[in-house]
Parts: sequence; structure tokens; C-alpha cells
Amino acid sequence: MRVNRHFAAELHKLLKPDDVVWVHDYHLLPLARELRGLGHRNRVGFFHHTPFPPPEILTALPSHEQLIPAMYHYDLVGFQTEVDAANFERYVANDGTIPGYDQHPFPDPDGTVRIGVFPVGVETVQLNRLARRAAQSPFVHEVVRSLADRAMIIGVDRLDYSKGIVLRMEAFERFLAGRAYWRGKFTDVQITPKSRSEIREYADIERQVDEAAGRINGAYGEVSWTPIRYVNRAYSRAVLAGLYRSARVALVTPLRDGMNLVAKEYVSAQDAENPGVLILSRFAGAAAECKAALLVNPHDPESVGIAIAEALSMPLDERRERHDALFQTLLGNAVESWGEHFLSSLMRPVRNRLASDIPGKQPLDFVDNLEIDPARGGAAHDQSIFRVPC
Repeated sequence: MRVNRHFAAELHKLLKPDDVVWVHDYHLLPLARELRGLGHRNRVGFFHHTPFPPPEILTALPSHEQLIPAMYHYDLVGFQTEVDAANFERYVANDGTIPGYDQHPFPDPDGTVRIGVFPVGVETVQLNRLARRAAQSPFVHEVVRSLADRAMIIGVDRLDYSKGIVLRMEAFERFLAGRAYWRGKFTDVQITPKSRSEIREYADIERQVDEAAGRINGAYGEVSWTPIRYVNRAYSRAVLAGLYRSARVALVTPLRDGMNLVAKEYVSAQDAENPGVLILSRFAGAAAECKAALLVNPHDPESVGIAIAEALSMPLDERRERHDALFQTLLGNAVESWGEHFLSSLMRPVRNRLASDIPGKQPLDFVDNLEIDPARGGAAHDQSIFRVPC
């Protein structure tokens, strides 16, 4: 709260009446309330990049009554998925009408907050071109040559407990234990730059992943073959694009993720004539768009192992069909249109409609229901617009 008050005070010195403000992520969640308290009536939008928890969990957060209603001061609150938006909407409907929660008067007499879904995309076409060139680079050629005609399975994640890397290692272990046929026929390349190693929980995850990789390689590796290549360093965007294009399978299995752009980057990088297969956690925001991927429960290592076997043995026709469906979806929601999409929605006027016209929306006033044009990026969806007490 203190940091946001300071941030707003500094922005106050620069802000002009016709400026539009777009605030990103939970670190600056109370910023609009501070700006309203300083008298600013500008259009202010907020985008929440991470998963938004259901109200049953959110209300366990100390002082949620002060923190979450600060979001009501935004003109538009955007989320990655319909589930995230629905969770916020349920909070507003069930717990967001607490009288006296705000010390600052809300200067807009209309007092509306809109909820929208704007899944972040990637530079799909540009990534495909980059991957095509990068796959011919000396470094990627050397990596592919070192695999000795084995299929590559790739994972690229920060070393973070939310990414599910330990459970992914367990899935590999079960896959190798129950499917001797595949031993020696693939190599898993796990690229995992270290993250926040000074924090105990992150250090614990680092130790667990190190131990799991060592145990699996010790149990199943041969002099001529190492099942898992585990690397704790970052690589350039071009190198990763080339590796994605060269990989037969991508494993993206976070326990929970707001979106996860690695999944979309992998699909974008593929050769349409001989594409790889995406295995994706159903708890990543990207799963809402990437329905043609092999969707898995990362908490169930046995099912992930089954998906690995299915991906490695998938016929070319099916791989092409799945990839085409994924690629066309990503083309329709490329990142180039994402900012324009959000800002145009932020600037769109609200058309009032009585709450009595919309059943089941009491005690909040449901003001309008807008549909986003799919041609502007992303699938069509509803924008819920509430009038809330401020």
C-alpha cells in the first residue's frame, strides 16, 4: 500500500487529464484507488497476469476487504482466462459489497468496473520465421547431432515450484520404468534457469530437481545415452526457437500458470510439414486456447507418462492436424493485437442497462454485456460490467 501511494504520487506529477493508464499485475493492484484519491478521472485499466484464485481461497487472505475492492476503481480489469474472470466476478458478487471499505471517494459517479478476458499471445509468424533460421545455426545443429538420431523432448521453465518440474521428473521415471521399448530412443532436454535461489523454498526445489535428474540418469542411463540433459542456464530467444523447432515433444506441465507462453512459442516454432507435439498442463492458462494439445493433469505422473508415449508414437497426419488447429488459434490471438484489443475495450463507452433486465445479478447492478470481436484477436467472450458501491 505504501509503495503504491508513492508510485501514484510520482505519476500524479506527470499525468495529464487525457492520458490513459494501463496498470500491469498484482504488484500495482491498489494503484487506481490511489490515483482516484488524488483526483484523477482518467481511464485506468488493469491486467492481471497470474491466476486469480476463487473467492473461497481469496477470502482467507488477510485484509482482502481492503485489497481486492481497490480493483473496483479501475474502468476495466482484464484477465488471462474465463476462469480467472469468473473468480473475480464471484468475489465481487459474494464479498465485494462491504460498506465503508474505501477511504477515498470515487470521483466517477457512474462507479462502474468492467471485467474482460484478454489472453496474452506471442509473435506467431515472426517466431516461426526465427525458428526456421535458428534451426540451421551451428549451435542447434550441434545439439541435434549429439542426440544421434534420438527424438528430443524439451522443457523450458524457470526453476520455480509452480512449474511442476519435480512431478515431471517423476512422470519420466514412471515412463521409463514401464516402457522399456523407449529407453535409448529419446533424450529429454530440460532447460531450467535458476530463480530466486536465496529463498529457501526455491533452494529446496533446486535440490529436489537435481536429485531426481541424477536418480533417473543413474538408474536408466547407459554409457552411450543419458535420458535427461538438465541445464541450469538461460539461452537466447533465437536458440530456444531453434531447439523448439527441432524437438519432437514439448512438456509444459506447470501446477498452475496464468498463461505460459512457452507452450505458444513451441507451437509457433514448428515446421508445419513435420511438427512436434505439445503436452500441456490443463492448469496453464494456455490450455483454454490450446485444446488440440495433449492436455494432462501434472499431479498425475502416470497420465503424463502415458501422454509422453502417445506423443512419441503419434502418426504424422495426426501431428499435422493438431498443429494446424493450434497454429490457427494462435494466429487469431497474436500479441501484436493484444495491446490494441485491451485498450480499445478500455476506451469503449459503457451502455447502461437496468439490473432488473438481467436475472441473477443482484445485489450488484449488471450494467452491460459486451462481446469482443474475434477479428480483433482472441475468441469471442462476454465482458461483465458491474456498478459497485464506492
